Amino acid sequence: MLEQNNFASRFEVIKSIEGFVSQNLNELLKPVNASWQPSDFLPDMRAGNWDDEVIAFRKAAKDLPDDLLVVLIGDMVTEEALPTYQTWLNRLNGITDITGSSENPWAKWGRGWTSEENRHGDLLNKYLYLTGRVDMRAVEVTIHHLINNGFDPKTENDPYLGFIYTSFQERATKISHRNVATLAKKAGDDKLHKICGVIAGDEARHEKAYRMFMSKIFEVDPVQAILSFSKMMKTKIAMPATLMYDGSDENLFAKFSKVAQKLEVYTIKDYSEIIGNLVKGWNIESLSGMSGIAAKAQDYLCTLSERYLTLANRFSFAGASEKFSWIFNREISI
Repeated sequence: MLEQNNFASRFEVIKSIEGFVSQNLNELLKPVNASWQPSDFLPDMRAGNWDDEVIAFRKAAKDLPDDLLVVLIGDMVTEEALPTYQTWLNRLNGITDITGSSENPWAKWGRGWTSEENRHGDLLNKYLYLTGRVDMRAVEVTIHHLINNGFDPKTENDPYLGFIYTSFQERATKISHRNVATLAKKAGDDKLHKICGVIAGDEARHEKAYRMFMSKIFEVDPVQAILSFSKMMKTKIAMPATLMYDGSDENLFAKFSKVAQKLEVYTIKDYSEIIGNLVKGWNIESLSGMSGIAAKAQDYLCTLSERYLTLANRFSFAGASEKFSWIFNREISI
């Protein structure tokens, strides 16, 4: 009964901040006509010299190392599973778009967020196709499997847990795309550098939105908010593409994650940094009035980042090599 009451009260909190969401939508979502589109970064197939543009595009991507391609593909596959994420967001209690075109601020946010995110997979997919460097059918099979398999972020349709998850995950995605952009620049592909940079910019704005929503929840319902934060961190943040599968490799996500860790695209240190950033951003250490289990949750959260950093410093690579179907079964060191 207590859990049911907490769930009902959370629904009321979510309803109570609809006005706040509405006031901030114009800042958090860009107007469609002012937004970038995938074609802005790709060869213009209408141009008379379209073939020259494609050749130049492929030439820039020619020297990208295989390990960077694997990380880029994994990031793209993750972005392409957007239907799963929209379905999940629409299940959160109080966030549901009841009609499919509701004017409710939460529904408008959900559709706006989805429409902005939709461009990421589209752009990365077209980029990889045009490079000619990867086995697109193997990649497409992986996307098909991932959407088919779904994912469970362990948020229980609870909006508090959901917004904590998205606050963390949007920052993680921003970090990953930003670091791929840096590596692309070093490899001589300025086009990919710009592509990943603009996607990282979207993720930064989405991170700001979800953190803002959760900040408001901390103002209105601090005890339940901090208990939810603690619960989500103890559950651990599951990456959206955990169930990726290419039809033959049961360990595909683990292998992809090791490559990302080795290239320092996304690491345990980043996981630690994100926790610390959220703790600081939501003023967890200075929250007053905490007692009992809420005070214990506060203490746990304030030391968690440092514990993960200690774990990160112990991490080492085995130096093994693995094949990836995405790059025609070429081997790379992980």
